[in-house]
Amino acid sequence: MNGKSPLLPEQNGAKSAYVLAGVTVLFLLLAAALYNGLWGQPPVKPQIPPVDPVFLETTPWRQTYADLVKAKQDLSDYDCYACHDRNKPPPLRFDDQQRIVVPSEHSNIVMGHGSHDRNNLCFNCHNENNLETLQIRNGSVVKFDNIPPLCGSCHGPTYRDWEAGAHGRTSGFWNHQLGDSVRLSCANCHNPHSPRIPTRQPAPGPHSLHEDAPPHQVKSETTP
Repeated sequence: MNGKSPLLPEQNGAKSAYVLAGVTVLFLLLAAALYNGLWGQPPVKPQIPPVDPVFLETTPWRQTYADLVKAKQDLSDYDCYACHDRNKPPPLRFDDQQRIVVPSEHSNIVMGHGSHDRNNLCFNCHNENNLETLQIRNGSVVKFDNIPPLCGSCHGPTYRDWEAGAHGRTSGFWNHQLGDSVRLSCANCHNPHSPRIPTRQPAPGPHSLHEDAPPHQVKSETTP
């Protein structure tokens, strides 16, 4: 025997209570130290401003014939034979520079399709034998609600991009099991008579959510 007397159960319980009380006090001290920032406060990160709503706008710039039909709006502007005679192509007039003279009845049309007014002939697109349709370069005819094939007959690469979804601002669902995708038509963005659209400011790039690296850590891409 080593001569030591065993602790009584009451003594073991008191010792455990002292240990638990000490651990509790220690945790309370640590919590108070953290709350008061004794080890310093983390740097305050700058607020990330929300994206300008203009970059989230999905409303097309223009309405096409198909949009008007879908919305059941007035289509009288497309009733060519309310003024023109059927089976009689309307005459075209040109000035001394061989630029087409737009009739006063169509004064809202500004011709500017193609560089140097190269595509200034109405019947390059409109079907002179049926003004309610459009004609493609290969002789086929399309209606006003299906203009991409007409545009694609001259703008082949862009048309292929449009078919693949890389042109035309596709929105909606890529997974068609979740919902439909919406792809704009050519005339939703381009005026067929003056298709060039103004330059738009690009949307900001994604935020990294991290602070910029100090200058001494930024590697230069230029060689001395």
